[in-house]
Amino acid sequence: MRRTTSSIRVNDNLVLRPASTKYAPGLIEAFEETWPEVSWAMPWIVTEKSFDTQIYNFIDDTERKGRKGLLHHWIIVRPWDNFVIGLIGFDRITRSGKALWNLGYWIRSSEQQHGFARLSVESVLKWMAEGGPVCIELKVDPNNIPGHRTVQRVVKEWNGERYIAGDSAITISGLRTLHHCYLINII
Repeated sequence: MRRTTSSIRVNDNLVLRPASTKYAPGLIEAFEETWPEVSWAMPWIVTEKSFDTQIYNFIDDTERKGRKGLLHHWIIVRPWDNFVIGLIGFDRITRSGKALWNLGYWIRSSEQQHGFARLSVESVLKWMAEGGPVCIELKVDPNNIPGHRTVQRVVKEWNGERYIAGDSAITISGLRTLHHCYLINII
């Protein structure tokens, strides 16, 4: 079922807002803070091109597609000052042959280790579950220890599974890295 990406209130300290160019300056600042690690979450960024332009184009595209239910991306923010903590979203770039959606997320370096990724992932999975049964794919670089721990925790909580046949090499900053695939079936 297609639906428009909507805001999700996680708790008093965390809100997920649909991707919007309104948040692009904060997102750019957050990305710059965490470069080059952010390239794990957004391997399509080309370092030789204008970073700002690529982010604005990405957000503009996801905002338009979010209104149509084709993608779902949220900016993770503190509600009282709209401080950008990170980004989370679903796209249709899957490798497993089983999942309809791929879930990805990223938290700026100064806000990591506070549970924002776990809370955000949990919230968007619940939001997605409201639309009916669906299979979600999560990819993670096994060398990204914090990201791998988060994915492991989410897979355990949602009765997911490791899906080796969905593993794929992803090029990040010119290096090909095998990313592990996990599946969560939301019933």
